[in-house]
Amino acid sequence: MEKFESEVKYIAYPLEVVYGKMADLRNLSGLKERFSDPAFQQAALSASGGKVSESQFQSIAQKLQDMQFTEDSVSLDVSPVGNVTLEIVEREPLKTLKFQTVNSPVPLNLWIQLLPVSTGGCKMRLTIGAELNFFIRKMVEKPLREGVEKIADMLTMIPYGNNLNA
Repeated sequence: MEKFESEVKYIAYPLEVVYGKMADLRNLSGLKERFSDPAFQQAALSASGGKVSESQFQSIAQKLQDMQFTEDSVSLDVSPVGNVTLEIVEREPLKTLKFQTVNSPVPLNLWIQLLPVSTGGCKMRLTIGAELNFFIRKMVEKPLREGVEKIADMLTMIPYGNNLNA
């Protein structure tokens, strides 16, 4: 199994709040509207401290518009693979969310690991594990490496303290 890990990211919200939002994926559906708001875009870019360029942010915002959310799953279009659904298969409260793909041409797992840093923040790391044969590896390795970082960056930009579905 090939593993692709994001850098460790800091999220400026308490661990309990971050985990609570991520554990029910419907909480993230309100981000579609927020990410299309120019005022939010500027605030999120500023909050990233230059780690995310405007073009990267626009790419993330576009991917988010195409996502579909349920309590336990998120569906998104992943180039060059196509539509992929990630379903939560395990929740370890305040520590880990584990996902696996459904109806994917490439068996894939994703782990979101959370760690408290202080009362006001936490650290996060994403790991993608994939069963890749030699031919598929050459085709999807680069998109998976880039994708794990883009997903991690997107998760750090979420305003966890706000009601996202309002």
